[in-house]
Amino acid sequence: MATPHYRQQRQAVRRDPFRERAEQFWQRVTEGMELSELWSQFRKDAHSSYRLYSQEVDATRTAGVPHSKHFFRVASEFFWAIVEKLTPARRVLLLAALILVIVPGGEWTFSTRSHEVKIFALDFHFYGGLLMFALLILEVGDRVVMKRDLQIAKEIQAWLLPSEPPLVPGLEIAFATRPANTVAGDYYDVFARASAESERSPTFLIAVADVAGKSVPAAMLMATFQASLKTLSTTPGSLVELANRMNRYACSNSQRGRRFTTAFIAEYDTVSRRLTYVNAGHNNPILRRKSGAIERLEAGGMPFGIMEDAAYQSGERVVEAGDWLAIFTDGVVEAENAAQQEYGEVRFITMLHSGVMLAPSMLLNSVLADLDRFVGNAPQHDDVTCVLMRAV
Repeated sequence: MATPHYRQQRQAVRRDPFRERAEQFWQRVTEGMELSELWSQFRKDAHSSYRLYSQEVDATRTAGVPHSKHFFRVASEFFWAIVEKLTPARRVLLLAALILVIVPGGEWTFSTRSHEVKIFALDFHFYGGLLMFALLILEVGDRVVMKRDLQIAKEIQAWLLPSEPPLVPGLEIAFATRPANTVAGDYYDVFARASAESERSPTFLIAVADVAGKSVPAAMLMATFQASLKTLSTTPGSLVELANRMNRYACSNSQRGRRFTTAFIAEYDTVSRRLTYVNAGHNNPILRRKSGAIERLEAGGMPFGIMEDAAYQSGERVVEAGDWLAIFTDGVVEAENAAQQEYGEVRFITMLHSGVMLAPSMLLNSVLADLDRFVGNAPQHDDVTCVLMRAV
């Protein structure tokens, strides 16, 4: 009678080597992703490409075109939007490939009275495919170089953001961020600041910001925001004065208001437990009292970088033990599922209510898990950042 170990050995020997190699090949291609994940990634890439090329389409050129010709006019506009993204040499390569794909294959023959001799034949489709493949190799090479540079930028950006929350007397803190692309325009930090009123009353600066836009341009402005905040916060003065200085600096780098930054900046006094804040056009942070009451921190002004002479005002709250403070970017509450429904502030507050007995890090994980369940396989369109703090 065969032992179980012997049967397992026989089954291993009987395995089809071709099937095994095919499975290994598929794993290498898909990197272990499920079909639903692959489809979601394809939809995200297709949506991003459509948005990119549609920005280049001049709507005035398709206006007034007869319905029967409208599709061909739009297709023509999209074609040139794609072609003009290539270098001139690659445009010629693409056009040559398309011509060879369209032109039927040809053959040259030599005829005599008795019979016909085929000298040679050309399959233009084959050579058109080769040119397409050559163009693909060139484009992939550029993408690999860009991806490597973006990975370096991601590592640099990671250095600018805190990896672990600092120890703040009277507060438990947790934070997390998820970029929509390789690099993000969201910023968060908590660090000690010399008090403007008394050196015996240590304070901590809490900041969450969201630069308009995404990817590399937003990430570069995020880096300037981080540097300016760290530098300007060392100058003695109130939080309103700090906001004014931040706004003036942002205006000098905002491309005439096109690259503005929403921000929430707060100063927490560890002795008096007083939280002084300025909300510069940011999503209103939510202060959940121990009693369950909800307060929104609204006082402040417009986003940084729009008007150099913008006025800001500060608000104050005293944080008691058991209170929660949630600061987040619009990528949290405006996240959409496949039905284009937003996650919303109501659902976010419900998660806060349900997790008040948890540690901030555990509650933050619960919020992000609930966000993932809600969004499903829908693509992420904006950076997601959330900071949770519990007073103890």
